[in-house]
Amino acid sequence: MPSDTVSVAAREDELARRLTPRQLGMIALGGAIGTGLFLGSGISVRLAGPGVILSYVLAGFIALFLAWALAEMAIAHPVAGSFGVYAEIYLHPWAGFTMRYSYWLAQVIAIGSEVVAAAIYCSFWFPHVPGWLWVVLFSLVLLAANAWSVASFGEFEYWFALIKVVTIILFLVVGVGLLFGFGPLEPVGFSNYTAHGGFLPHGWTGVLLAMTLALFSYFGVEVVAVTAGEAREPERTVPRALRSVFWRLGLFYVGGIALLVGLVPWSAVGLEASPFVRAFEAVGLPGAPSVMNFVVLTAALSSANTNLYLTSRMLFSLSRGGYAPARLGRLTRRGIPLWALLTSSGGMAAAVVAQKFVPQQAYLYMIGAAFFGGLYVWVMILATHLAFRRRRGHGSDLTTFMPAFPYPTLVGLAGLGVVGVATLFVPGLRITLLAGLPWLALLSLIYILWHRRRSPSTD
Repeated sequence: MPSDTVSVAAREDELARRLTPRQLGMIALGGAIGTGLFLGSGISVRLAGPGVILSYVLAGFIALFLAWALAEMAIAHPVAGSFGVYAEIYLHPWAGFTMRYSYWLAQVIAIGSEVVAAAIYCSFWFPHVPGWLWVVLFSLVLLAANAWSVASFGEFEYWFALIKVVTIILFLVVGVGLLFGFGPLEPVGFSNYTAHGGFLPHGWTGVLLAMTLALFSYFGVEVVAVTAGEAREPERTVPRALRSVFWRLGLFYVGGIALLVGLVPWSAVGLEASPFVRAFEAVGLPGAPSVMNFVVLTAALSSANTNLYLTSRMLFSLSRGGYAPARLGRLTRRGIPLWALLTSSGGMAAAVVAQKFVPQQAYLYMIGAAFFGGLYVWVMILATHLAFRRRRGHGSDLTTFMPAFPYPTLVGLAGLGVVGVATLFVPGLRITLLAGLPWLALLSLIYILWHRRRSPSTD
């Protein structure tokens, strides 16, 4: 490993390595299975109809290519800064700076969207309780869980994720039973796949547009690479977690969406409640809507919990790299970057305001604002992987996962480009590029000024 690479990676090597393989696997699912699937999928369904199944399959391939790339780089550099550090090493310090700040801000906003979604779910049972009160309550609980210790975070997330994994499996089993006939209930059949305009009511254009929210659903798988900084035996546990998560995501995402559009007409889906809850309401299974609503609630809190962990580590990484105030790089005696954690809770504060003043639009506005950061980071991860392979070659110390390199990386980049253009044609997501590109320009200007200020002391 080159000396400059060692120095960049070593500055973040003080985090406690206490996350076990069991916890890492569940953190991977916790980061990927959240409101993008359970609430945002309602938008995808409206855009593509039953053809949304294809949207999730195509987005899943992009996510798979990204996971292969991340696994290779995470084994070589198991640090908390993860892809930000990789980009700094193999592309340019500017790339690491803009990636980490873009991702940090995007995930901070995404945390807000998750607690807003949790408030929407609670309105299913308590329609008269103001949503902002739920946002405050959930935010305080999540902050406490993350501030105690990384071990408590891992255990907290493990059980959160386990609840939704078990229940999603039950949803798949029950959903198949309902399609073919379940106990005394009449079979729903397969008419919803072709009724109401056919399988592709909006053509392939609808499938491509729906890939935007489908891809948003997959955002979060990259959190496993960030946990490498606190994982036991990262060279073994990180790739294992990344590999195992995808067969589960394929089952949960594609299988869940396929059952969803089979159980309920796609035209009846919206954002006023989880489409998965609507599916059970449509078939009239007693008690099932409340059970499913509990599951999607835990899914939202699980994803928010994971993202709060992720953003605090990303800000910690920026501080250790000299790109954020030194206070944010300090650790408590338990090895927790507390100041970075508190700063990263800003999205939840914004969620309180949004839920109070624009409750109907709060969720869509927040995911639209968050989308650019995730999209930009995924593009840069794949670009970094190209540079990583070019510099590292095929040495004996390189562990590879990606077959037929560089074609999956290039296909992933092309797919992300298509999704980026598609956001301009999806209501609510136009803010992605319209605000995201100026944000990137501003970050670049800040980097230039910061670099110039630091240069005299580093010469």
